[in-house]
Amino acid sequence: MSEVTESTASDDRNTATVIREFILTQFPLAKQLAPRDSDPLLDSGIVDSLGILEIVNFLGDEFGIPVSDEDLTPANFASVDALVRFARSRRKA
Repeated sequence: MSEVTESTASDDRNTATVIREFILTQFPLAKQLAPRDSDPLLDSGIVDSLGILEIVNFLGDEFGIPVSDEDLTPANFASVDALVRFARSRRKA
């Protein structure tokens, strides 16, 4: 694996860990269901529309990622994996 790829994979793992811990801490249903990173957050009811706003604030505070209105799509917030992909794309922008 190249240095860039290893670094990206490591960053993604670290980002996933931080996001996962936030989800488990902030959303009681997440503690009960213990979702995998690929499990749906919205469709399962773990996160609702107010929860999305909490995640938006968290992404800004934790990673310095601005989230525009256009970014507020179910695809970007569907799972921990989706949030990691979104964070990666915003850091590159």
